[in-house]
Amino acid sequence: MNVYLIRHTSPDVPKGTCYGQTDVPVAPTFREEAAATLAAIPDIKFDMVYSSPLTRARLLADYCGYPAPRLDNRLKELNFGRWEMLRYDEIDDPYIQEWYDNFVDAPIPGGESFREMYRRISDFMDELRQKEYDNVLIFAHGGVLACARVYAGLCDLRHAFENLIPFGGMIRIEL
Repeated sequence: MNVYLIRHTSPDVPKGTCYGQTDVPVAPTFREEAAATLAAIPDIKFDMVYSSPLTRARLLADYCGYPAPRLDNRLKELNFGRWEMLRYDEIDDPYIQEWYDNFVDAPIPGGESFREMYRRISDFMDELRQKEYDNVLIFAHGGVLACARVYAGLCDLRHAFENLIPFGGMIRIEL
């Protein structure tokens, strides 16, 4: 099965903001970014289209011609808990250094660790693997695409955010 995963376009938040699972608006550049994303989607029949329920992913799915994707909460971005909508340089929590040093296993206060996020994405992928689809399209988030790369064996959890897919970018993995 070919799984194409697309990262949402730029959000309208200050750079360095932990927006995670907050339903933030898209940037004013949405139409231009979305047009470039649409042009990159292969001209093939998708057996199923999924999306994160967050607006920034759903808007891109709609723009790309998929107004009613199957929504799945497991496709949300990392839960930043108490740090949601704070800029990294505004976080006044002594625990942040521990999280920087071990983001894979250290959960964010009130949120989740990257490994916990990976488990929910793996659960989604394991379930998807049981379907008899040839081609699947998923609209999601940078963290989801990073987890998909780990799931596909392209990198490990510690290095998942190296070569982060840009806003509006796409990857393809095989299941």
